[in-house]
This record gives sequence, structure tokens and C-alpha cells, in this order.
Amino acid sequence: MEVKPKRRNAAENGETTEDLVFATFSGNWEDLAPIVRYAFQTGRPETLLHQLKSIVKKKEVEIEELCKTHYEEFICAVDELRGVLIDAEELKGKLSTDNFKLQEVGSALLVRLEELLGSYSIKKNVTEAIKMSETCVQMLELCAKCNDHISEGQFYPALKTIDLIEKNYLQKISVKALRIVIETRIPMIKSHIEKKVSNEFNEWLVHIRSCAKVIGQTAIGHAATGRQRDEEMLERQRKAEEQSISGLGDFAYTLDVEDIDEDSVLKFDLAPLYRAFHIHTSLGIQEQFREYYYRNRMLQLKADLQISSTQPFVESYQTLFSQIAGYFIVEDRVMRTAKGLLSAERVDAMLETAVSKLTSLLEEQFSLMDSATHLLLVKDYVTLLASALRLYGYEIAPVLEAISKNQNKYHELLLEECRQQIVDVLANDLHEPMVVKKDSDYENNVISFNLQPSDIMPAFPYIATFSSAVPDVCRIVRSFIKGSVDYLSYSAHSNPFDIVKKYLDKLLTNVLNEAILNTVHSSSVDVSQAMQIAANITVLERACDFLLGYAAQLSGTPGFSVERPQANLASSIVLKTSRDAAYLALLNLVNTKIDEFMALTENIGWTSEEVSANANDYINEVLIYLDTIMSTVQQILPIEALYKVGNGVFEHISDSIFAAFLSDSVKRFNANAVMAIDNDLKVLETFADERFHSIGLSEVYEGGSFRNSLVEARQLINLLLSNQPENFTNPEIREKNYNMLDYKKVASICEKFKDTPDGIFGSLSSRNAKQSSRKKSMDMLKKRLKDFT
Repeated sequence: MEVKPKRRNAAENGETTEDLVFATFSGNWEDLAPIVRYAFQTGRPETLLHQLKSIVKKKEVEIEELCKTHYEEFICAVDELRGVLIDAEELKGKLSTDNFKLQEVGSALLVRLEELLGSYSIKKNVTEAIKMSETCVQMLELCAKCNDHISEGQFYPALKTIDLIEKNYLQKISVKALRIVIETRIPMIKSHIEKKVSNEFNEWLVHIRSCAKVIGQTAIGHAATGRQRDEEMLERQRKAEEQSISGLGDFAYTLDVEDIDEDSVLKFDLAPLYRAFHIHTSLGIQEQFREYYYRNRMLQLKADLQISSTQPFVESYQTLFSQIAGYFIVEDRVMRTAKGLLSAERVDAMLETAVSKLTSLLEEQFSLMDSATHLLLVKDYVTLLASALRLYGYEIAPVLEAISKNQNKYHELLLEECRQQIVDVLANDLHEPMVVKKDSDYENNVISFNLQPSDIMPAFPYIATFSSAVPDVCRIVRSFIKGSVDYLSYSAHSNPFDIVKKYLDKLLTNVLNEAILNTVHSSSVDVSQAMQIAANITVLERACDFLLGYAAQLSGTPGFSVERPQANLASSIVLKTSRDAAYLALLNLVNTKIDEFMALTENIGWTSEEVSANANDYINEVLIYLDTIMSTVQQILPIEALYKVGNGVFEHISDSIFAAFLSDSVKRFNANAVMAIDNDLKVLETFADERFHSIGLSEVYEGGSFRNSLVEARQLINLLLSNQPENFTNPEIREKNYNMLDYKKVASICEKFKDTPDGIFGSLSSRNAKQSSRKKSMDMLKKRLKDFT
């Protein structure tokens, strides 16, 4: 109950909790060190001092009370203490005596001890000196060894030796002068080694750049060999598949695999690089070397990507691409073998720089090229570059896309080159059937383009239906197909057949067909030439299937897929049109020649008083000419052409007869002239029937005849010789006998049909009544025709 008021009074007197703590610790005579430390830390030593003084006063009061209480015991204790003091004095005297004696005895021993301790100190110093000397000797031996390594160019052992000196010896050397010398020399040695290694590395940079072209050429050569091997394998596989599809037998496939270790084939020295990187790593400056390597190799790459302004690109592109290929092959080896020197990210950055520059370079150079051959050569080498780099994990798709973008320009240049070649071939063609004298020529000019009429080898000399221009043109087209496939192969196009077909159609339509038409329409072409051109077109039509199959074969497209109707060339239809144009040109030339022979207005006696029993002389020349033409056409042109030409010629003869009657130079004619033309026409009709059957057209065109082409002339002659010509106006009779005749033309001709005193309708004739009736009928016809017109 008394404690609480005290605590309350203390609080009321302004004492804090800390004051109470001080009082409690002090009152219990506990260790005052913590509370003293705390008082000084809190900056309140006065409070502690005040408490301690209070405690001291309390303790003094307690001692006084205690002394008063135990006074007698205290007196006794003091007496005993005095007795102890006396005993202590006696003991002190004895100790002094013993000490003196001990000093006397120990003096000699102390002298000996000091001598012994001196000897021990000397021994220790000598031992340490020997040990230090041995350490110095070992370190100096290492220094000498380091010098030997440096003089021999063995920088890594030298650095290891220096590292050993620094770690195990340098700090143990107490010889300050020696330590300072070595500490000074070590940075100089490291700097010397770094310079030496850097010089060697710089020499290696120059060397590896000079070797890059050879490395790239070797890699591209391997890519070309691999490409050829793959093409041969694909060709064997394609033939096997086609034979299997055609049911010729079963085939077993074998895969020939030739493993080529590119690293063993492409040998180049990276030891200086490894050594330089290792040395810089040992020097602790590997990051600095990484940056130095990357910076210098990037500079070399940019320099390699520059083309010479004095040398044409077509002469330097192989060197450029070989250099780039070699560069990245080296970088691939460095990335794989020099661990930590070159990261994949930095290689990608190098590749991106090269691809960007090559893409822009190719686009610029392609825009300047004017030769399809140059474009193809560059494209082939670029694709080989891509194949070679792909083996090392590099992809240069943008470069291949740049090639694909120029495919149209390439084909336009190729088309222009083929145009000039085809024009030259057609211009130099003799337009004569080609004579093949031996089997090798037959194979090269006929079989190789599937132009043979049968699979049986003919007797030699063999006369073809086509001229030498046909195989020459086929060779040009075949080279065009190969050039097209070569450009489209190994690029962005997985199946180039459709594109090749498109440009093949363009070649056949816009180039070959135009050149043929220009030749056909040329004023210098004669009948035999026109005939040969038509025969050539017929053969070229047949060659289209071979050329399309050849394009499919080179494109890797199965042969059966191009046999479908939708796969045919559109140019085949165009060539058919050109063939018809050639037939028309031939027909026009033949007709022109026929006109020269006939010259009806000059060869016919239009008012003759006599009628010849035989045909006119000109008709024999016409028949001889027609026989020659048809025989030649039969030899080199298909029967369809013979049919068209024959019909056209006889139709033209019919038109010529009709035109002769309508000619302004013929003012009048009589029945004798009509009968003479009737005789000529009968000869022509007989010849037309005989030739139609002898050629074999009657078997193909049943019910047809060349005579049908003479029907207009025949109907006109029949009308003029009719006893009742006025029946022409009878619709039924006209439809039956005169359906090919035109009213106006018949009217003009009939107006020229005049009677003569001594003619067939003359008054002195023995057939006056009949002739008079015919004349009246003719006059009636004239009148009716006048009324009709």
C-alpha cells in the first residue's frame, strides 16, 4: 500500500518512467553499466547522478545504523584485523629475503635466457630470409619463363604465368623494390601481349576476307552439285511414276544419300581468332574484343557489298555473291565454335544488312540489264547462293522475291531475243521440204520434236513435209521453255508450270504467229512458199503438244496432267487461224496464177460464128497447173488443206467465168461463146471429179465433190443454153436448177446475149422454129428481169 503513493509522488514530482528505472536498478545494487550507458545515450547523465547521490545517502544512513547495531562485533573484528597485519608484516619480510636470494640465483639465468632469445630471433630471421629468397627465386624463374613464352609467341601460357605470380607470389614478396618492379612490369607485359594478339587478329581479318571468296565459291559449287543430283533423282522418279501410271511395271525406289561434312570440306583457319578471344578473355576484356570483332566484321561486310563502278555487274556478280557466301559461312563457324564471341542476334543483324543491300542492288542492276541471258545467269547464281546459305541456317527470302519480281522483264527480254531469232530463221528459210540424209539428222530434227509421222525409221534420204525452219523454230521455242523454267526454278514459285505455259502461249502467239503471218502476207511469197508455210504451220501445231509436255517435264509436272483438255495451249487455236490464213494466201496466189492462164476475156471468142468441139487451149494449161498444185499439196499438206484449196480454186474458176460475162470489156456474146465455155467447163468438171476420187477425198467427205464449187458457172451456162430460159423466173424451177444465180447478175448477162444474122438464131438456120422459140423465151426472160430489177 505504501509503494503506490511513492510511485504517485514520483510522478507528481515530475519523475519519468526512466527515473524510476534508474532508481530501481541502483536500489537493487545490480550492474549499473547498462543503465549508465543508457543514461549517456539518452543524454541524461544528471538524472542518473542525482539518483546515485540519493542512494549513497540512504546507504550511509543504513551503514550508520548497522554500525550502531553491531558495534561490539566491529571492535572485535578490528582487533583481529590488527593481528592479521602483524602476521602480514612477518610474511612480507620472509618474502623479501626469499626474493633477494632468487634474484641472486636468477641473474645468471636471465643473461643466458637473453642470449638464447637472441639466438632464436637470429634463427627466425635467417629462416625467413631463406624462405623469402626461395620465393623470390621462384618468382624470378616464373618471370623468366614468362619472358620465354612471350618471345616464342605463347601468350596464353605467359598470361597464366603472370596470373600465378600475381596470386601466389607477388603479395608474399617483402622486398619492396622487387615487388614494385614486377608490379610495374605486369601491366606493360599485358599491354604488349594485347597489342601482339590484336595485330595477329587484324592480320587474320585481312586473311579471312581474302579467303571468303574461295570459301563461298566452294560452297556454291557444292550447292550446284547437290542441285544437279536432286534434279537427276527427280527425273528418275518422274519417269518411274509415269511408267507406273501407264502400267508398264512395278518399280522399287532407292534413295541415294551422300553425306557431306561441310566443315571438313570447307577448311579455313580460325586459330588466330580463338587465340585472340581466349587471350582477351584471360585479360578480362572479352566484351571489348566482342565489340571490336563485330565492328570490324560489319565494316568488312559493308565493304564486300560495294560493287565496282569500273567493272560491269555481269562480270563481278559471282565474286560478290561468293564473297558474301564465304563471309556468312565463316560467321556460322565462329558462332558455333567460338562460344560466347558472336551471338545469334548479331549474326541476324549482319544477315539483315546483307539481305537489304543485296535486294536493293539486284533491283537496281536488273532494271539496267537488257539481256535475258545476263538476268538468268545472275538469278541462277543468286539461287545457288540461297541454297548454299540455307545449309548453314540462313534464309534470304527477300532476295529471291526480288528475282521473282523481275520475271516479267526477263521473259520480255527472252521473247524479244526469240523474236529476232525466229524472224531470222523464217527470213533465211528456203521454203523447201527438208531433206534428211542420215539417221542422226533425223533424230535431231524430227524425232527430238516428235515430228515423225510414224515410229518406223524411214529410208534415207528422207524428204519431210516441212522445211528446215520448223526444227529451227522448235529449237528456239525449246530453248525459250528451258530459259523460262530455269528462271522460275528454285525461286518463290513452287510449281512454275502455269507461268511457263502462259509465257509459252505468249511466245507462240505474239512472236511466232506474228512472224509467220508477216511472212504469209509478204508480197515476195509465191505459191510454193505459201504452200510450204502452210505445211510448216500444220507441223508446228502438232509440235505444240510436244512443247507443252517438254515444259511440264522441265517444271516437274506429271505428264498425264498436261494431257487434259484444259491444259492445252491457247496458241494452238491461234496457229490454226494462221494456218487458215496461209491456206487463204496459197489460194489467192493459185487463183492469181489461174487468172493468168484463163484470161477469158481474151481467150474466148465472144461473137464467134463457129463452135469448137474441143476445149480451148488455155484450159489445158489450167488443168496441168491444177494437177501440179494438187499433187504438191497432197504431199506436204493434210487432206483437209487439199479439200479447202481445191474447193477454193474451182470456186474461183466459177467466179471467173461469171465475172467474164459481167466484164465491161465483153459488150456482147452469142451462143457459140457460151457453148465454148460449156466445153471448157465440162473438162474442168471431169477433172474435178477425177481428182476428188483419186486423192481419196470421197472417202473422207462423202457426197462431196470439187464439181460442187463450179455449180454457179454451170447453172449460168445451163440457163444460157436452155430452150426455155424464161423458166428462171419460176420459183420452183429456179430453186431447183438456178438457186446459185443472182437476179441482177443474170439480168446484166442476159442483156449482153445478142442474136446475130449468121448465128444460132439466124433466119438461114435449119432450126429456125426452135431457135426462134428459144430467142423469144430469152427475150421474155430479159423483159421479166427488167421488170423485177
